[in-house]
This record gives sequence, structure tokens and C-alpha cells, in this order.
Amino acid sequence: MKLDNKPYEEKMGKTLAQLQYELSTIRAGRANPAVLDKVTVDYYGAPTKISQLATVTVTDARTIAISPWDGSMLKKIEKAIQTSDIGINPSNDGKVLRLVFPQVTEETRKQLTKQISKMGEEAKVAVRNIRRDANDKSKAMKKNSEMTEDEQKQSDKSIQELTDKFIKDIDAATAKRSAEIMEV
Repeated sequence: MKLDNKPYEEKMGKTLAQLQYELSTIRAGRANPAVLDKVTVDYYGAPTKISQLATVTVTDARTIAISPWDGSMLKKIEKAIQTSDIGINPSNDGKVLRLVFPQVTEETRKQLTKQISKMGEEAKVAVRNIRRDANDKSKAMKKNSEMTEDEQKQSDKSIQELTDKFIKDIDAATAKRSAEIMEV
């Protein structure tokens, strides 16, 4: 009986998807509505994403406009953005909030690429931990005579191939995002 790699592949896939989501929220001088995904507003006692309370549009390369459907939410959305870790103070004209992203300096870009690299390393560690769990499971199955030594070696080899594939995907995602930030 061979170890089923499906659950481990799903976990590794989720790790990669989470990394890609986190990379998309990094502010790099370009207006990207994804930076608002982590910001929530208290809407009648429930934490609600800005995208569920307003129209969020990119008006130009460095500006996001937020038009709340309920005008009374304008101040609350503004306060939520100010208290978030986005680092941009919105301008309020009474109907629309505008987020103007400043031009990113070379030093900031280098810090962002370091942050991206760190995120990539954390994702690789998570993938390697999943590999370790799979290898522990195959060892336990061999010990309990549920698989032969050859089946265990084959299982370990296939999980290693899976790990290598996801590590390569993580490296590609971080390299792509780092390149995007350095060219802004």
C-alpha cells in the first residue's frame, strides 16, 4: 500500500496560494485594490471588507478611488484605512476617498524585496514541514507493516518530487514579484 499524496499536495497548494495572495497585497507604488483586502470596517457590528461597502476603482496608475454606497460609511472607511498598516492617508472630498500611492524609493524597493524573500522562505518552510509530516506517516505505516520498505522509499521519493515542484513554484512567484517591484 502506497502513501496517498493528495492531501499533502493540497496542503502545499494552499501554502502557495496563500503566498501568492500575500505577495499581491504588497504595496509597490502602483495602485492595487488588493492592498485594501485586509482592511475591515465595522458595519453594524460586523467587520466588513471595504469592497463589500463601496466601489473600489483604480483611476490612474497611482490612485484608488473608494465610493461608499452608503454615504454615512465614508468616515468609518476613512478611519479604518488610517488605522490600518497600509501607510497611506486617504483624501476625503465628502463623497469619495482617494488613496494616492507615492512613488517608491530605491531603498523602499530593496526593503520590499527583502520582505518578499522572507515570505518565500516562510512558505518553503511550511512546504518542507508538510513533506516531513508525509515522511513520518510513511515511516509509521512501514513500522506497522502497512507498507514494505520499497513502498516507503517510493512514497518518500514521490513526496520529495512534489516538494521540489512547490519549492520551484514558490521561487518563481517571489522572483516575479521582486522583479515587478524593482521595475516600478
